[in-house]
Amino acid sequence: MKKFLVLYRSPISGAQQMANSTPEHAKAGMEAWMAWAGRAGSAIVDLGSPLGESVTVGGSTPTGTGFIGGYSVLQAESMGAVKKHLDGHPHLMMPGFTIEVLEYLPIPGM
Repeated sequence: MKKFLVLYRSPISGAQQMANSTPEHAKAGMEAWMAWAGRAGSAIVDLGSPLGESVTVGGSTPTGTGFIGGYSVLQAESMGAVKKHLDGHPHLMMPGFTIEVLEYLPIPGM
């Protein structure tokens, strides 16, 4: 099985998302995430976490647009299989929100 880093990108930070969310909206969001996690099952290696403030090593803040609001780690036979696991993911139901997937590669010589 291959491992994949799943990055949840959004136009606003994870902290802003949580601050703007009502308790009811937050509960509904978590229920949608847990329903997705149930469907993904053993493909989930690490459900992950929301992410906060970021800095580029070197002391400056990132200059790109958008935020990485969270991550997960999945395992599957191929990128295509990971994409199938992400079909209907609740993160994609919000306007401007995207998911980026990166395949883990072996470290040379290890």
